[in-house]
Amino acid sequence: MAKITYIEHNGTRHEVEVKPGMTVMEGARDNGIPGIDADCGGACACSTCHVYVDPAWLEKLPAKDPMEEDMLDFAYEPDPQRSRLTCQIKVSEDLDGLVVQMPERQI
Repeated sequence: MAKITYIEHNGTRHEVEVKPGMTVMEGARDNGIPGIDADCGGACACSTCHVYVDPAWLEKLPAKDPMEEDMLDFAYEPDPQRSRLTCQIKVSEDLDGLVVQMPERQI
């Protein structure tokens, strides 16, 4: 299991254990974390699972693919470096301790 910390826009922190092989989005959904809507269910067809990745973790994540880059154009206030779609981040033991912060809202 990997511990993932989800931080709501208001600062509320949620630390949950997510099984390797799941996505960061599925970890939020399955644990009732508010702020990640995941309207498309993880198909990378919306931007409602957008988060800002803690800078310490940016180099540890796989690169964004072109589809994710395109969908981030529709996200609320995307950050060119820190924004990611949680449906595109597969959890592994290497992500134990990952910290992500939700934007003020999802669109």
